[in-house]
Amino acid sequence: MLTKRIIPCLDVDRGRVVKGVKFFDHVDAGDPVQQAARYQEQGADELVFYDITASHEGRGIMVDVVHRVVEQCFMPLTVGGGIRTLDDATQLIQAGAEKVSINSAAVKRPQLIHEISRKFGRCATVLGLDANRVTIDGVEKWHVYVNGGRVDTGIDVMDWVKQAQDLGAGEIVLNVMNADGTTAGYDLEMTAAVSTAVKIPVVASGGAGSPDHMYHVLNEGKADAALAASIFHFGTYTVGQVKDYLHERHVPVRIV
Repeated sequence: MLTKRIIPCLDVDRGRVVKGVKFFDHVDAGDPVQQAARYQEQGADELVFYDITASHEGRGIMVDVVHRVVEQCFMPLTVGGGIRTLDDATQLIQAGAEKVSINSAAVKRPQLIHEISRKFGRCATVLGLDANRVTIDGVEKWHVYVNGGRVDTGIDVMDWVKQAQDLGAGEIVLNVMNADGTTAGYDLEMTAAVSTAVKIPVVASGGAGSPDHMYHVLNEGKADAALAASIFHFGTYTVGQVKDYLHERHVPVRIV
């Protein structure tokens, strides 16, 4: 049985880690390098960095932050936000990122997924997907959002994940906006649906408030990994505490 991964996520805005609720009302959560070093000590399996305003503000990628982090930390690093071209992805890989996560640019030009996958392989190509439950004419739909959760594309989540897989994505980080930052639990229904629909790993994101939430998304949600921010950033739980909880319940995790 494959080991389940526990992944802290650092949302970065102008060089600082921030955390909000449903993508807005952000509060400062510290220095990214210090946070990354702390999570390495706690035994995190990977680390995800998102520059959450780069796409919306039309800014470039955060190569400098990646350089500073990889000088201090040795766990796999996934970076997203502001990646618009193959050259952007190349700069981040060269700076030390193991994977690049593309979201808005992939929706606008899906061929970018293929280009990155062809150059760096599926394992380095992550689809970051901001999904939201919307009701249209009394019918609930799952839509893909871009520009930091500000724009509803109208694209169906299930159609998009299958297309992204076909184009070369090797992993999907599914962030359900309705649950993001609420600490009320992951969206198990949507996570399970996406995990069942594709053959590549799915990382659940949005809503983690306790180790029990992670247990359920890794089981009922069928996720390959659980990503969290609030409960780690503000010291509610450590990565080690979460892993101990999961290990006691027979979830295969890497214990440090």
